[in-house]
Amino acid sequence: MKFSNTLLVLPFLLLLLPLFSSFPHAAKKAGAKNSYLVYIGTYTGPKSKGIYVFHFDEAGHVSAPQLAGETVNPSFLAVDPTEHFLYAVNEISDYQGQKSGAVSAFSVDSKTGSLVFLNQVSSRGADPCYVTLDKTGKYVLVANYTSGTVAVFPRLPDGKLGDASTAVQHAGHGPNAERQEGPHAHQIVLSKDNRFAVAVDLGLDKLLVYRFDSQKGTLTPNDPPSAALDPGSGPRHLAFTPDGNFAYVLAEMGSTITAFAFDSSKGVLRKLQTLSTLPKGFKGQNDAAEIAVSPSGKFVYASNHGDDSIAVFAIGADGSLTLVERTPTQGKTPRGFAIDPVLIYWWAIKLPTT
Repeated sequence: MKFSNTLLVLPFLLLLLPLFSSFPHAAKKAGAKNSYLVYIGTYTGPKSKGIYVFHFDEAGHVSAPQLAGETVNPSFLAVDPTEHFLYAVNEISDYQGQKSGAVSAFSVDSKTGSLVFLNQVSSRGADPCYVTLDKTGKYVLVANYTSGTVAVFPRLPDGKLGDASTAVQHAGHGPNAERQEGPHAHQIVLSKDNRFAVAVDLGLDKLLVYRFDSQKGTLTPNDPPSAALDPGSGPRHLAFTPDGNFAYVLAEMGSTITAFAFDSSKGVLRKLQTLSTLPKGFKGQNDAAEIAVSPSGKFVYASNHGDDSIAVFAIGADGSLTLVERTPTQGKTPRGFAIDPVLIYWWAIKLPTT
């Protein structure tokens, strides 16, 4: 996972709670050594109005979150390479009368952390849950969960978003009739060389691989077009190693990590190994939530909400994983976490009582 020297953004990944949470990408507080502005996406409601920001330093000190920008259900965030702009999905299913969510663009005030709204466009699918930028910073890519679509949006010179340059509808279903009745795109990520985009679809138990045209902002199915995971596992997120040679896929429903070797010349994923993120004998409900590879490329981390732990695995020379430990998160239902340039911190969400 690559981290900016100045921005740390914690996109919110929890699907039901209007509370603060976490995950990665960041902004360093101007004039302060090893101090950062951390942005948090939320689900809006009585306890939230949009995107929040707080100060964080490598000693682990955090300030109280402050509202940075009002917007509806900004459940995942990304910052452009210049760190001047922030993009948020609006996880809704009705945008201007369409069965779609939205994507919002903001400019970043690096001194105060406040956000200025620029514009908003249709995400080209219902309930967008993930947003990222390509390696050139010219395009924003979005995964729409409920509709099972992925889309690409050009960035204009002023940081605003243009209408989608392409949108792709996934098709099919998985064996779990309740969770996998149709496609559910949960993430889309770019290969290190920016030539391929991999969409993680929880509803299909597949990684769909596209050739990405960074000049036109288009997605074309690769040959082969996908790689399969175990039926009913429900893949959620993928993380590449820094060298781009291996990819690790976290399955939400199965609470597993599957290691793949990645052929960057052909865009082909070859399965190596599948391991559980849970301790032996674990009983009860668990949903695996977030996965990250350390900047050194030596370790993989995955969060369990249910077991309430971060599972740590060492990466071998051949890409295989070996369990190192499981560390309690000291809080309930951890969803996302971020790796800062020096240490690891995670933020846990406590389920509300009714």
